[in-house]
Amino acid sequence: METYGVEKIGLLHPKAVYRNLTVAELTEAALRRGEGSLSNTGALVVTTGKYTGRSPDDKFIVDTEGVHNDIAWGKVNRPISREKFDAIWGKALAYMQGREVFIFDGYAGADKKYTRKFRIINELASQNLFIHQLLIRPTAEELTSYGEADFTMLVAPGFKCDPEADGVHSEAAIIIDYEAHKILIAGSQYAGEIKKSVFSTMNYVMTKQNVLPMHCSANMDPVTHETAVFFGLSGTGKTTLSADASRKLIGDDEHGWSPDGVFNFEGGCYAKCINLKAENEPEIYNAIRFGSLVENVVMDPVTRELDFDDGSLTENTRVGYPVDYISNSQIPGEGGIPKVVIFLTADAFGVLPPISRLSKNAAMYHFVTGFTSKLAGTERGVTEPQPTFSTLFGEPFMPMDPSVYAEMLGEKLEKYGTKVYLVNTGWAGGSAAMGAKRMKLSYTRAMVAAALNGSFDNVEFKHHDVFNVDYPTSCPNVPDEMLDARGLWADKAAYDAQANKLAAMFAENFAKKYPNMPREIAEAGPKAK
Repeated sequence: METYGVEKIGLLHPKAVYRNLTVAELTEAALRRGEGSLSNTGALVVTTGKYTGRSPDDKFIVDTEGVHNDIAWGKVNRPISREKFDAIWGKALAYMQGREVFIFDGYAGADKKYTRKFRIINELASQNLFIHQLLIRPTAEELTSYGEADFTMLVAPGFKCDPEADGVHSEAAIIIDYEAHKILIAGSQYAGEIKKSVFSTMNYVMTKQNVLPMHCSANMDPVTHETAVFFGLSGTGKTTLSADASRKLIGDDEHGWSPDGVFNFEGGCYAKCINLKAENEPEIYNAIRFGSLVENVVMDPVTRELDFDDGSLTENTRVGYPVDYISNSQIPGEGGIPKVVIFLTADAFGVLPPISRLSKNAAMYHFVTGFTSKLAGTERGVTEPQPTFSTLFGEPFMPMDPSVYAEMLGEKLEKYGTKVYLVNTGWAGGSAAMGAKRMKLSYTRAMVAAALNGSFDNVEFKHHDVFNVDYPTSCPNVPDEMLDARGLWADKAAYDAQANKLAAMFAENFAKKYPNMPREIAEAGPKAK
């Protein structure tokens, strides 16, 4: 029996080993093994059991001499000893003995100067299908000369850790050993852990090659190749605004910014499905077909139709599919040096300008801050918006100190003259708690278009004293009054109070999390009066 070298990591006596099976073969294997069912569109539908999202408390980094000083240790990046990791790794390998093994040898990084080879070893055929579609797939010729992988990931959701014996927090464990180039995912069937472990790995190794890793989407003009990147947390419109039919989609989630331009780390997309509708997001809707993996979406057992409005299993329903399922995707996923960077936020306080221009220092401030906001849960009896700050718009996946990434961004903005805009896709004329409405998507699209096509270059800007940013006084296809956040509030004193309240939250968060940031960056942030 061909083992494709799995014995080199200590995986002995497997029942069978399959390497880089086709989509059809993996789908057949998943159905044969009872891992899922087909929808009426041909997508493979699975449920992931207890874990329907990432489990941040179960994520660890092996603390070794070679990486210790590079890692920002804390609640996000938890250390585990090499001895404990090796012991868990050995137990997971023992668990895999006598089982079918599914291998995907693929790539992360569309720019071949920076490509890393990842070998993903799966217990489940359905998860192997997922990562086959999410990473960059080698050609038949590339596969014959693939050689040794740069990183090997073992994914065994059926293996449950013993928290007391193994020194982890639960039955699940997601552990990266940067020095040994090994990754283990145990106890969780949520496929996003695989994708994000690759991302967390790239976010460390790319910095060593002067590549800024970014949790962002990216698109470009099909003719001029003028490129833009979009940062934003969940619910801010990152996927929606970057999916512009007039531009080529480079990627929707994970990219690197090298001296040559932007490149996608991935070869696929992992989109949310909750409340998905064909008229709102046709590209995602139409991507749910044969070859896609759908997680935790309720399906009618008779008609096999998916109910995207049903969040009974989880609100975090997902679909994974190759990026070329999107009609305007850019293959390979490479673009030029970004002309424009867009930071997206959905301000439920209703006080940030709809669009504002950021200086280099302000861009570094908002990059490390990663702000958006949401309504508090009614079960807690809180009726006002809650701020959310996620460092670098992707805190769970950034292993190094935020200053490392911020300095890289600042250097690139200065070197290339890239413009940065903060776009508020949230509420206007009042807070969400007051019953105000979100900014019209058509207006936001027009503002983004103006930022990309240079329409703001010859427009008058005003300074917002509280948020310490400059906002335009006019924008094509947007009424002038919509650009003045304060002017949209009937009660100006209420606006001032809410704006100062949010500015104070910014300042408190920054002082607490980034006490060692340079003074000029701290001073570029909001200033409560």
